[in-house]
Amino acid sequence: MNNPTPSQQLYQRALKVLPGGVSRNAVLRKPCPAYAARASGCSITDIEGVQRIDVANNMASLIHGHAFAPVVEAVTQQLNRGTAWNLATEVEVQYAELLTSRVPGFDRIRFVNSGTEAIMCALKAARAFTSRPKVAKVEGAYHGTYDYAEVSQTATPADWGAADAPASTPVCHGTPQGVLDDVIVLPFNDTDRALRLLDRHRDQIACILIDPLPHRVGLMPACTEFVNSLHDWTARNGALMVFDEVITFRSGYTGAQEWYARRPDLTAMGKIIGGGFPVGALAGRADVMDVLNPNRKPVLFPHSGTFSANPVTMTAGLTAMRHFDRPAVERLNALADRLRRQLSQAIADADVPLCITGGGSMFRIHPMETPPTDYRTAYHTPAMAAIKQGIVDYAFDHGVILIESGSGALSTAMTAADIDHLTDVLAGAFRAIHPAAALAHG
Repeated sequence: MNNPTPSQQLYQRALKVLPGGVSRNAVLRKPCPAYAARASGCSITDIEGVQRIDVANNMASLIHGHAFAPVVEAVTQQLNRGTAWNLATEVEVQYAELLTSRVPGFDRIRFVNSGTEAIMCALKAARAFTSRPKVAKVEGAYHGTYDYAEVSQTATPADWGAADAPASTPVCHGTPQGVLDDVIVLPFNDTDRALRLLDRHRDQIACILIDPLPHRVGLMPACTEFVNSLHDWTARNGALMVFDEVITFRSGYTGAQEWYARRPDLTAMGKIIGGGFPVGALAGRADVMDVLNPNRKPVLFPHSGTFSANPVTMTAGLTAMRHFDRPAVERLNALADRLRRQLSQAIADADVPLCITGGGSMFRIHPMETPPTDYRTAYHTPAMAAIKQGIVDYAFDHGVILIESGSGALSTAMTAADIDHLTDVLAGAFRAIHPAAALAHG
């Protein structure tokens, strides 16, 4: 390697001590990851001194952008008092009071350390409450790395099975067959097919797991009929409805669930509720959450976590969510509406076969003319994947960091001027990929 950059040098060191040189696959880039030096507001500066606008926001977890002053001040004060101990803290109670008063149906809450852990606890709590083994989830939906939650997350045309009965496909090599057998895979927004699949296992299903705006399925909202019908099915058949709002809790003052008349029995959260620190939470009906009650005999779901509800995370989360009030939610969603409109117009102006989906404060660029309706229509051929990657790389090279799927999540640190700048950069990307896009869809 001739005259390697500081990032390339650091990556060569990383390859010697980390599998693939990283601890998060999402940070990989060619020829090497970009390494952050500092960040503030909606921008990040890497160790080469290049500054970029950040629309990834650590995979949608930073609702106020980087180094949000109220969080920095509150956490600094807490660090001087201590970081974690085998004693309860008042801030945990304060934060629980805020979230349970904010969201209808949040009777009780249990804090954990990640979105994956929150989903795991949701599924285990549903099994404990219903004494049933199986869970149902949407094909292609990402719910973290728990075995049962990740089934069919990466299904392909070669293994995803018939549309009437999507196959339960593993993500990780060595996944036990028993795990696959206990997960019923549902087609997204296809009510009739989903209900027929559920009916085949009506006496064994503990819960239905739904992301109301599933990122990997296409970042299209779950339609009202789909959510209502599945919720009604759980009520008729003694199962529970579980919402994965790890990402989508940013979408409304009470999460994306406020889009629907029927509320879930349990909700898993993470990302923004940590204020920039690792976090997860499970909230819901008092009788269901009581399976976690350590004073109950017997305890149906024993649960502990060394860093669960640690005062640093609780302080950061409480501060961040106090500042993410109704006006802040409405302002941020309005900025996202503006960006989605402007990007749609830029696509029309560039005359390229792309489209924009999203909701709340998130958007996604698809290398196809018509918005997808489910995981199978959102699936990328190699040519389409190359177009998407071309857009992401162009944006990066021109000072904008997107999520690698071609998605973005806005932060309250952004302004209308930032939205217009993002539009200009992405419009340039659309024009640049025009020949490849036309060829791929020709």
